[in-house]
Amino acid sequence: MKIVAVRSYLKKMALTKPYTIAYNTFTDVSLAFFEVELANGIIGYGSGSPAEEVVGETTEQTAANLQTHFVQQFVGKDIRHFQQIIFETIQHFSHLPGTQAAIDIALHDAFGKFIGISVAEFYGRKINALPTSVTIGIKSVAAALEEAAGYKALGFKIVKVKTGLNVTEDIERVLKIKEQFGNHFKVRVDANQGYSLADLKQFIAATKGKDLELIEQPMPVGTENELLSLPWEDRKLLAADESLKNPQAALQLASNEKPFGIYNIKLMKCGGIVGAMGIANIAQNANIDLFWGCNDESIISITAALHVAYACPNTKYIDLDGSLDLAEDLVHGGFEIVNGEMHIQQTPGLGFKLI
Repeated sequence: MKIVAVRSYLKKMALTKPYTIAYNTFTDVSLAFFEVELANGIIGYGSGSPAEEVVGETTEQTAANLQTHFVQQFVGKDIRHFQQIIFETIQHFSHLPGTQAAIDIALHDAFGKFIGISVAEFYGRKINALPTSVTIGIKSVAAALEEAAGYKALGFKIVKVKTGLNVTEDIERVLKIKEQFGNHFKVRVDANQGYSLADLKQFIAATKGKDLELIEQPMPVGTENELLSLPWEDRKLLAADESLKNPQAALQLASNEKPFGIYNIKLMKCGGIVGAMGIANIAQNANIDLFWGCNDESIISITAALHVAYACPNTKYIDLDGSLDLAEDLVHGGFEIVNGEMHIQQTPGLGFKLI
């Protein structure tokens, strides 16, 4: 079945509430969308939302790349060769994971619809459903507790607390959440590279015994060797995020002593489903758990991440709340959240529908 048209466009979308992390405050997000149309009328949808500060690509660059002659040459190619098209895309747009992801996701969606199965079924579904965490940005203790209460009322069971600006305040915020909500919430934290080694040791010591699930990217990229001074008992709770952009980094971090016991995979860091599977396979062979994350993203790419996450047997955590704070989107469906658990549909492709 031939590809007869490709289309792309950029759309800025407001967030329902701004949030702050260790290095920025966000109030809206620009998303790049990509469509692949087949001769029988099937359309596959993809989206890109790279974080410039992490991968060096803006969404505006993504949108421009999707309009280049290279992409227009997809027209006339057979969707059954989608993996070859993705391979060529990775070669052509090397180091541009947002562009790769938008193309990769759209091709997977189109191919799944063409053959009549979901993307998760194509790769072999291993997991039925997992609970997602929801994110609390850096804010006062009172504001954090108020937001956590709202998430509890919505049925969520896991919160991810952003940290990294002031370790003393971070400790207080996390301990107060545990104190007020007891065992209702499992708690994860994400320092977004904001800690020194001394800060991290202080945070670990102060929260020891509080049953934190994980600590995401506590220190800056390039300081991974400093983490080796920590005992494995502590390192196995550390999740690589900004340090883990592609399968090459996954392999390096899995060699010899491991600074991280968990890998955070984001489609917008590794270039889509194919790149994610490369990281996941390395992690499985190195006995490293998978933690699937996201940026502020459309339901399109969040659903894609869910499908590949549920196709990996070493997936243990998901943090795929990136579409929940969008004031608008282009699609709906794709997944359903029931008591905090994310369930994907068994419809062909990725299963969402245009609004």
